[in-house]
Amino acid sequence: MSAKRAAHAKLDDAADLAAHGYPQELARRMSQFENHAISLTVICVLAGCMSLFNFGLGAGGPAVMMWSWVAIGAMVLLLGLSLADVTSAYPTSGGMYFMADRLGGPRWGWFTGWLNLMGLLGAIAGIDYGCATFAMAFASFQWGVEPTAGATMTVFAVILLLHGGLNTLGIRVVNILNSISVWWQMGGVAVIVGALYLAPAPHQSAEWVFTHFNNDTGLSSPLVVCLVGSLLAGYTFCGYDASSHLSEETKQAGYAAPKGMVRAIYVSWIAGFVLLAGLLFSIQDYRGTQTTSTGVAPAQIFLDVLGGSGAKLLLLVVIVAMFFCGNAEVAATSRMVYAFSRSGALPFSATWRRVNSRTKTPVPAVWLAVGVAFVLALPVLWSPAAYAAVTAINAVGMTPAYAVPVFLALRKNSSYRPGPWTLGRWRRPIGWIAVVYAVFITGVFILPQTAPVTFATMNYAGITLLVVLALAQLMWLTRGRRAYHVPALGNSSQQADLSTQVI
Repeated sequence: MSAKRAAHAKLDDAADLAAHGYPQELARRMSQFENHAISLTVICVLAGCMSLFNFGLGAGGPAVMMWSWVAIGAMVLLLGLSLADVTSAYPTSGGMYFMADRLGGPRWGWFTGWLNLMGLLGAIAGIDYGCATFAMAFASFQWGVEPTAGATMTVFAVILLLHGGLNTLGIRVVNILNSISVWWQMGGVAVIVGALYLAPAPHQSAEWVFTHFNNDTGLSSPLVVCLVGSLLAGYTFCGYDASSHLSEETKQAGYAAPKGMVRAIYVSWIAGFVLLAGLLFSIQDYRGTQTTSTGVAPAQIFLDVLGGSGAKLLLLVVIVAMFFCGNAEVAATSRMVYAFSRSGALPFSATWRRVNSRTKTPVPAVWLAVGVAFVLALPVLWSPAAYAAVTAINAVGMTPAYAVPVFLALRKNSSYRPGPWTLGRWRRPIGWIAVVYAVFITGVFILPQTAPVTFATMNYAGITLLVVLALAQLMWLTRGRRAYHVPALGNSSQQADLSTQVI
């Protein structure tokens, strides 16, 4: 792009944002590729597939893992296409809550925002705790360290602190890490699958990989087990809204953000299928993989097939990818916190919406996101089942938040005005399929994951969803309907007076 065109694009972006009622406070330095990179990094098949691999082995086994990946990926692509259409029309850091507010009114925006925020915070906790468990597996291989819950929680805290620190340095650092992450992830999948395939070890048959069913959940219905097992894919395919939350820092956001979102989904769909197949074909001892002393099932596959040195190298590939993923999720979540606070939705909003004058980064929002994620993961110290609940919180919060603006845009029918990137005549059929899928899969994510259901094994995602909605309702009645405010179209000067604070 020439300097003249670049300047014109910058002016257009600022004018478009002002038309939505906001001044340009954050640094608009992301290219289309960098916007795509943050969503691909957050989806991160090397994080999602690996973290819940052991869960998948028990909740349906290979058949459910492979076919649910295909089915969920297809539905998520439709939902992503529909959300991308609305994102193009409303490219702001608020993402879904801002879209819902514009399309349905303040109450829709308020509740969508709280669902989205719950999902984003659960995502940080799930990703970074998963990174910590893999780091402990590496420590077990390398130094014989026992991967206890306390040690894992300590590593988790250190990872969160690193992510908080990196995100305070500014969007340029985040962009560099995300750009590296794209190639690291794709190259990592190729290296892992290639190494497992070429290793002189027995491999499972294609029939076994695509048809073998295993149920260790205690649930009696094979159908319910299949639904529960889809959590692996459902959790992994969350986070593509990062492209939307970074819109105010993206050049030509009306095109770049929706394109980045959709591209991240289909690239991850293909890469995840290859990765899951490569791991499943390489299983040597099913029960041994499930009960591995490392605490990480893929680590045991690496060890069985490649030996100690090969396992350590591949674990490092996964750990670095997970680290990139968590860092990108902190960036996306902090922008959501910043935007939601800019609208007066959070307690102490005046603090969380502050922007650093040098880096143009919402520093307090970064540390709030990191701190709450740590608290969310603390129950894992007492219940191993809590990790699956944390990941379910992510999925059960994000999926309805994705669907609400799509539904509201469909409800407006011909009065909805799409942005420059649109599905056109396909918007309605694709959108309705996506909304029905979102309602269905949200119900699936709150199903009991094991039987009998006890305090230790309960899936708390449904309870968490109800608690968040109840608290959101209480806060709406007590302060939200007075404090929460999205500016009128084009009223950026008023919003600047309300929200522009620098530190």
